[in-house]
Amino acid sequence: MELRDDLMQMEKKLWSGGQTEYRNTLDKDCLVAFTEMAGISSRDEIASQADARRFHDVDIDVDAMLRPTDDVAILTYHVHAMREKNVPYEAVVSSGYVRRAGAWKMMFHQHTPLGDAAPHGGGERK
Repeated sequence: MELRDDLMQMEKKLWSGGQTEYRNTLDKDCLVAFTEMAGISSRDEIASQADARRFHDVDIDVDAMLRPTDDVAILTYHVHAMREKNVPYEAVVSSGYVRRAGAWKMMFHQHTPLGDAAPHGGGERK
């Protein structure tokens, strides 16, 4: 349970953090899957887009964690947060981590907005 809690805290920092948190948490390259984009991006490309003001009041409910090897962990969760101007935001998120030199680094991130946060107003949770 300790690793799950550590990864959840890392995720929370990314939701409300800026470029420093991203550079400290991401692996050199990260596979990302968002509604608007998908592919491999470098740590610096992703960090340069980080805006610490984008989300606040972040609440994460972990759905599951899988640890297929001692050095790989995948976390799936449901997030509720507030955007700028106090607009509610909800999504289902999965992140994959790899342990390198004793530190956990995010190497995969998938993000699916739900409800009104989803493009074209769709994406309600089943």
